[in-house]
Amino acid sequence: MKRLVINSYAKLNLYLEVLNQRKDGYHNITTLFERIDLADKIILRSRPDKIIKISSNSKQIPNDQSNLAYRAARILQESLHLEKGVEIRIIKKIPVGSGMGGGSSNAASTLLGLNKLWKLNLSRAQLANFAQKLGSDVPFFIYNCPFALGQARGEKVKPVRSLNQIKFWHLLIVPRIFVSTPKIYREWDKAHKEQKAPLTSVKSNVKLLILSLKKKDLSGVEMGLFNGLEEATTRLYPDLVRIKEELRHSGLEAVLMSGSGPAVFAISGSRKEAESVYAKLKNQKFAQLFLTRTR
Repeated sequence: MKRLVINSYAKLNLYLEVLNQRKDGYHNITTLFERIDLADKIILRSRPDKIIKISSNSKQIPNDQSNLAYRAARILQESLHLEKGVEIRIIKKIPVGSGMGGGSSNAASTLLGLNKLWKLNLSRAQLANFAQKLGSDVPFFIYNCPFALGQARGEKVKPVRSLNQIKFWHLLIVPRIFVSTPKIYREWDKAHKEQKAPLTSVKSNVKLLILSLKKKDLSGVEMGLFNGLEEATTRLYPDLVRIKEELRHSGLEAVLMSGSGPAVFAISGSRKEAESVYAKLKNQKFAQLFLTRTR
């Protein structure tokens, strides 16, 4: 095998509770990941030398050693003492800096792809161990599951198998702004210290949200959706409040920001409803719109 093409899927956070700042500077969180069918494409071509080469259709991502996909290939080379190289072509569709884990997904897809391309025979647990060294969201994408709980920094992943057959339609609105995750966490820290309490009180419970998802109870899902970073992000980018209101005025009630933003999504129980709202809003110039589904 000399060439491999992989879909590199995006994620949404249906629940994200920030617990506290850790000694290493990161934060302990509880999150519920959902994989969606919006995806980049990763094309891997093996090389006879040790060179790792990155290219992309997007000028927004680096094509050097700072690229997470590059780092994924490099960590395998160094850890396993491999004399193999690869050309990695990234066809971007997931908006960069949107809170949907595009870079993390690219890194995980590169690990999974090189495991096949280089015939490494690494287990999922071994791949997940490499993944957590690359980033907090990377391990989720190693697991072939539509929903999973993430804890610690988000890297300790437990697939929620009871939701394996559940599919939801989503309308995504991604404003044309880049949001820095470290910047949002700094804002959260600042507000947390000022108030000596969490920015947003947690009225939700991730177990109740999972139960509502399993029942496809959208009113329960609406009540259960939670993102503890949302208030910090909307302080810096107040337009996100208007976007959420616009989605609600269009008839979709279960609305939340994903990750550190700025992607905002709505959950719909039917394709017809999601397509109808998409048709109303698709001519937005300030944002990208996507119609997507659980994957």
